[in-house]
Amino acid sequence: MAFIYWFNYICYMQIQFSFIIPVFNRPDEIQELLDSFVKLDTALKYEIVIIEDGSTITSEAIVNSYQERLNIAYFKKSNSGPGDSRNFGMSKATGNYFIILDSDCILPSQYLNEVEKSLNENFVHCFGGPDSSHDSFSDIQKAINFSMTSFITTGGIRGHKKSVNTFQPRSFNMGLSKEAFLKSKGFGEIHPGEDPDLSIRLWNLGYKTKLIAEAYVFHKRRISWSKFYKQVNKFGLVRPILNQWHPETKKITYWFPTLFVFGFILSVFLWAILSLKVPLLLFGGYFLVAFVLALLSTKSLKIAILSLLAIAIQFVGYGSGFLKSTILVNFLKRHPEETFPDLFFKTSC
Repeated sequence: MAFIYWFNYICYMQIQFSFIIPVFNRPDEIQELLDSFVKLDTALKYEIVIIEDGSTITSEAIVNSYQERLNIAYFKKSNSGPGDSRNFGMSKATGNYFIILDSDCILPSQYLNEVEKSLNENFVHCFGGPDSSHDSFSDIQKAINFSMTSFITTGGIRGHKKSVNTFQPRSFNMGLSKEAFLKSKGFGEIHPGEDPDLSIRLWNLGYKTKLIAEAYVFHKRRISWSKFYKQVNKFGLVRPILNQWHPETKKITYWFPTLFVFGFILSVFLWAILSLKVPLLLFGGYFLVAFVLALLSTKSLKIAILSLLAIAIQFVGYGSGFLKSTILVNFLKRHPEETFPDLFFKTSC
């Protein structure tokens, strides 16, 4: 135990953090994120690497306005997607431990101190943190946040389950050592889904992952229902592809949204045709529990009601995407890149 402690301690003492942030046409988000960096309560030195991924509306002027207050490296490149842009940023960074953030995140003041503390206590080469809702977010964003983080909808898989070796960090809030990056070659071309794919490949290389529950970020997510549907639909399309690539990670729980939607449709049919109410009442009970949990969590009747809509959109979007991809990729043996070209970026190399 003493050897492990001192090994972790030595690794911790040598850590030099680099934040890796790809951005595409979102200068306003970068300004909010950089504002939160200014307010970080930490004595640690770190660098911020911002990668402009082929934007037509650049963040250069915003970034330049923070150069005297923050240690920022700014790069421009042709559009090749967030995964390749993160790889590009990590290849340019001077640190030996990378913290990857989405541009639509805001850091709480204690964020980096919590990361430092956790890696000091139990060093791992890859970690993930949860996301939360900020007071400044819109009611729709808060409702979507509840739907995406609640145990009753996702089982807490996005960052509220304390697990080691099985937790898959998400790239909106993810740490990765330089060593692990070099050995794994970083993110692949698929998007979304590049983060669980990387986590699984890291496990196969012998690296451990963990959740740092205290290292949360405020994550804005999508600002409209249509964008949210498109996002979760892509999540559903991606999962069967990942299951094909990594069959050892298949879980029956991935079918839950699809079965939920079909079950709801069937319950409405049984009620309308046979006057059988019990199945529909069970679904009503589920949404009642979700409403109560959302109300307790958000302290807002409006957001609790919107949360029910967010849950419905999430289940329909993910469930339909999962079923479509399962049929085409797993049953009909279609090639994923040819069947869903929008899910794959070509690297800039």
